[in-house]
Amino acid sequence: MLDQNRIEALRAEVGAAGFDEVVDLFLEEVEEAMARLRAGSDAAALERDLHYLKGLALNLGFRHLSALCQQGERAAARHAPVDVAAVLASYAASRRKFLALVQRAR
Repeated sequence: MLDQNRIEALRAEVGAAGFDEVVDLFLEEVEEAMARLRAGSDAAALERDLHYLKGLALNLGFRHLSALCQQGERAAARHAPVDVAAVLASYAASRRKFLALVQRAR
């Protein structure tokens, strides 16, 4: 679900203080995008939000979430159904595990 190597690489790249800032910004931006997903939108907006989330997720090591976003992005581009509930659930589970991992590393 999480790519711990990516998380550690990011921490090494930006340092401990920088990492905390990146995490805070990431969570804020993802929460905003998740709120838009919950609210529903047209296929083009959904595709944009999923593309955006996919990149954020990859940067912070949320592998499963990124994969779901990629699948959803492709589906939205074809105007096919997107399993938004699965994206939301993956984020919630990944976020819990991520925050626990970050807390242990402090």
